[in-house]
This record gives sequence, structure tokens and C-alpha cells, in this order.
Amino acid sequence: MISISSKQLFQRQTTLSEIGNSGQEKLQQAKVTIVGCGGLGSVVAIYLAGSGIGNIHLVDFDVVDVSNLHRQVFYKMEDIGKLKAVVLANHIQSISSFVKVIFSTNAVSKNNVEDVISSSDIILDCTDNLPIKYLLNDVCVLYDKMLVYGSLYKFDGYVATFNLLNADGQRTANLRDAFPKTPTEKIPNCSELGTLNTIVGIIGLMQANEVLKVVAGIGKPLVNQLLIYNSLENSQFVMKLKSKFDKKEIEFIFKNESYETEVCEIDELLEITQSEFKLKLKKSSSNLQVISVIENKKEALPIQSVQKIPLSIFQKWIDKQEVLNDEIVIICQRGIMSLTAAKMIKEKFPLVNVKSLKEGIIAF
Repeated sequence: MISISSKQLFQRQTTLSEIGNSGQEKLQQAKVTIVGCGGLGSVVAIYLAGSGIGNIHLVDFDVVDVSNLHRQVFYKMEDIGKLKAVVLANHIQSISSFVKVIFSTNAVSKNNVEDVISSSDIILDCTDNLPIKYLLNDVCVLYDKMLVYGSLYKFDGYVATFNLLNADGQRTANLRDAFPKTPTEKIPNCSELGTLNTIVGIIGLMQANEVLKVVAGIGKPLVNQLLIYNSLENSQFVMKLKSKFDKKEIEFIFKNESYETEVCEIDELLEITQSEFKLKLKKSSSNLQVISVIENKKEALPIQSVQKIPLSIFQKWIDKQEVLNDEIVIICQRGIMSLTAAKMIKEKFPLVNVKSLKEGIIAF
């Protein structure tokens, strides 16, 4: 294996007089947590690692899906079904030995968010979940953490650096200064509205750029403003912000808000609990068909008599079927891909009794 020094690896960057060796050392000492390893998070993580950020904590519970690949370009076909945080951590280690990367695969919630942010000075919101965005914002205000915000809506992208410590000891504006309340109506995410892959990369790079500016102490961070970029018109609009919500108000909100994501009623109807599934298996009904959509067909499963159809070819399999069993249970590692597969079956065979195993085989 070729031995490479940090001086060689970051030579083009340290040549910049604004960075130099002292700036590179600041980057090496920096600690960041990236929440969400999808389109935004994967871009942010790779570019921050490549720039020499020395400590990166990746947080994501999801697995790579075939529909991710067009915009989450650091994942490959063979990664389908694998945990995003694990794949991304391995990729980072392969491009730089100067980065200490750790990962968490639990979903962020009010119960664990303090632990999620505790080890870092800078938090990056790369999620597509609105309640979690407010949760990250509020906990960063309460614990005096800087939050680099990124969000997408079709062809638009949003970037801001929230809660940065000013020279006067005050913190800059936060998400609630732009949008005070979490919308009560359901806001569609990228999977429902669609998104152009280039806007994902642009906003992810802007988020990474904010981190580099703040850590190295160069340029002007996007503070007290929200940058809105439209990829079709190549236009930018800056929304000016003023600090309105102080820490006491945020603390009150944090105590009284659940930050729980609304679960789609259709999703609930398509899920079967672990106990219900085990009961069905005990009855050994000949009408029950269990299908695994895990990509790796060789993966050992704790259930007998399972048909293995990877999610990447599942739609093709459905298209070939003229009729399906009356009762189907679909399984995967964590119950995410299986829910997707169950919806795919329902679209063609609405009368079929198909269920997705809630929480997947890791909870079996």
C-alpha cells in the first residue's frame, strides 16, 4: 500500500494563502456530525473528508435503494440493501487515512438527539424529514451548536448556517427565525415529488463549503439569511433573517413538542408486527408466501421457506405475474425495502393481502 503524507494529500489546498498549514490543521481538528447520508449527506461527507475534516460522525438508519442511485452517486449497484452510513464510512476511509469516521444507524428522535450531537461542534442537517429538521435546530440552539442547514424542493435548494457564535457572544438566527412553526400539513419529500440530481449535488456542496469557511475562518458564512437557489433559472434569492427566538422560547418548545413524523395510514395498513408474523409462521398456512427483497441472496435468514427476489429486480418480477397468492409477507433487514416492495405489489394487485414485516429481520 502506498504511503501518503497529509502534506502531499492536501498540497493544492494548503497552497491557498487563505488556508495554509494553519488552516489545514484547523480542519484536521474539526468535529462534525452529518445527519442523513442520502443525496445531501453523501456529498457533504465525501467533500469534507476530502478537504481534511478530521472527525466525521455519520448518522442514518436507512439502506441503499435502487431509486437512490441517480442522485446519491457515491453508492453503487452492489450497495443496494446495505446501510448507507456503513457504506459511506467505508468509502471515506478508502480515500483518506487522516479522517476518523464513526457512524450510527439508529433513527434520530427526541430521545437520542442529545447523544447524536454531543461529540461535535458542527451539525449538518442533510435530512428530508421536516420534524427532524426542527428537532436538530432546537437542540442545537439549546446546546450551543452550529447547524448547517440544507433542504430540497423539486428544482429548488435551501442553504443556511444557523446558530453561529458571533464575536459579541450572541448566536445568529436559526430555522425558527425563518419558519417559526413546523407545518401541520404533510409536506411531500423527494420520493413523492421527485428531484433533479444536480440540485442535490449543488446544495450538498454549498453545505460543505459553509463548514470549510467557518472552520478555516475565511469568507462570509450564510448567517442571518437563507439562500434559495433555483437550478432551472440559475437564480439565487436571499431571505434576510433576524434572531427572534431566544433559548428560553426554544427550550419551552423542545419540552412540549414530540417531533414525531406522521406515519402514512397506508404504510400502517401494509405492515405486520413481529408477533403477528411469528404467529402466522406457527400456523404454517400453505397460503402464506414469504418473500425476501434483500439484495444479497446468500444472506442467511432466520426463517425457513423464503423466496428470494432482490428489490432491484422486484418490479420486473411483479410485471411477469398474472396472479399472486392471497397472503404475502415481504421481509428485509429493517422493514424499509420490504414496505416499498409491498406498495409495488398493491399497485398491480390491490386485492392481494400483502404485508411488510415491521422493523425487519434484525428484530425477528
